Amino acid sequence: MLCDVGLYGLAVMGQNFALNMASKGFKVCVGNRSPSKVELTVNRAKEEGSLPLVGSSGPEDFVKQLSKPRKIVILVMAGKPVDETIANLSQYLDAGDVIVDGGNEWFHNTLRRAKELEPKGIHFVGMGISGGEEGARNGPSLMPGGPKAAYDLIEPIISKCAAQV
Repeated sequence: MLCDVGLYGLAVMGQNFALNMASKGFKVCVGNRSPSKVELTVNRAKEEGSLPLVGSSGPEDFVKQLSKPRKIVILVMAGKPVDETIANLSQYLDAGDVIVDGGNEWFHNTLRRAKELEPKGIHFVGMGISGGEEGARNGPSLMPGGPKAAYDLIEPIISKCAAQV
């Protein structure tokens, strides 16, 4: 069975947001440059109650495990690492897929990336995630910005995973 959403970038925020999504019933595929972070996250998901989370062996495998249209959250360091991650993943994506940058990025970079992906038909959403490690795991403040079509695809996920009042 294919995954509902992918999360690429498994530092503290990425790992915890992936576990948050899995704990809300979404099947999550995780990826990272270093395989040890993938293994750590998969093991943590098992320890926290066999959450529906699987690992990947690289960018192509990561993308292949996602249902279409693909929904991918990236949580990597702002700047060049975001561009590199987008380049590594987007070569396997199709028109209608969505990349959500969950890092704290300069808005001019977000606009540039959206424009660069537009000819391929790939949606790009900038989404601030506030609340730190605990918020990412249990319900952060999520502030998405991007095309309405992309928001409609990610809304069921982010509405369930965001902080609830």
